[in-house]
Amino acid sequence: MAESNCTQATEFSLTGFPENLVTQVTLFLMFLLTYLATILGNLGMIVLIRASPQLHSPMYYFLGNLAFVDLCSSTVITPKMLVDFVSEKKGIAYAGCVAQVFIFDLFAITECFLLAMMAYDRYMAICHPLVYPLVMSPKCCFQLVTGSYLMGLTNGTGQTISMSNLSFCGSSVIDLFFCDISPLISLSTSDTTLSHIFLRNSALLFGVSSSLAILVSYTAIIFAILSIRSADGKRKAFSTCASHLTTVSIFYGTSLFMYLKPSSDSSKEDKWAALLYTVVTPMLNPLIYSLRNKDVKEALRRLIKIK
Repeated sequence: MAESNCTQATEFSLTGFPENLVTQVTLFLMFLLTYLATILGNLGMIVLIRASPQLHSPMYYFLGNLAFVDLCSSTVITPKMLVDFVSEKKGIAYAGCVAQVFIFDLFAITECFLLAMMAYDRYMAICHPLVYPLVMSPKCCFQLVTGSYLMGLTNGTGQTISMSNLSFCGSSVIDLFFCDISPLISLSTSDTTLSHIFLRNSALLFGVSSSLAILVSYTAIIFAILSIRSADGKRKAFSTCASHLTTVSIFYGTSLFMYLKPSSDSSKEDKWAALLYTVVTPMLNPLIYSLRNKDVKEALRRLIKIK
């Protein structure tokens, strides 16, 4: 509950990076290149999937949505961060902060469930290939993707409501490069018990449930691959999962570290973990899938007419 004599903060200061000019210029150029690579990579992946008939399959339908989510989640964070590097006043209005919390949390959880749906797709393709076309029909894929966005919308709405119930009467300095719900809860001067409970429970409900779905899917996949007699068959089966496993490891490792660790352990590691899953991972995903996927490389060759 808000304090009676509280002057609510109308703006927050973002102090996630050092004030040293040389460091700021270096980071600005580094993150500008990273963001440009993110835009080109994810937009290129979306266009390639839509323009290539051989990529019109459930696996690439999910991948196209993953590229869209990565593009949106990066755009919510990185442009504002780049502006702050060249601005004297590194601040964000309260309304802008609320918008960042809502949109970023929406796409973060959507990505969690999209990765889980992609694991389920690989499970059906490897463990039940005969019924795969029937189960992973266009209608089913659309429903799975829609459900992922609805889970993200539920989380984003819940986190926004949680933030709107907090009072910020003291410090308005956020020791991070964007508005995240966790440091905002720590910054609040009101009772944050319920907010902490909601944050942990939402992380457990959405993050752990989707990661559990991935774990169960890949446990079944591993047993199915081990039952394949030929070494070449095992290699081909595993190669279809390698890119997804790489993406899952990076995304879930950093995000679960951020939201499930004890709040008293806040340190520089938070910033690096946040940088990895908000700025770097959206750039890496299209690279991982394009460099390791023969279908994507072949589709790209055909699209640009390189024999």
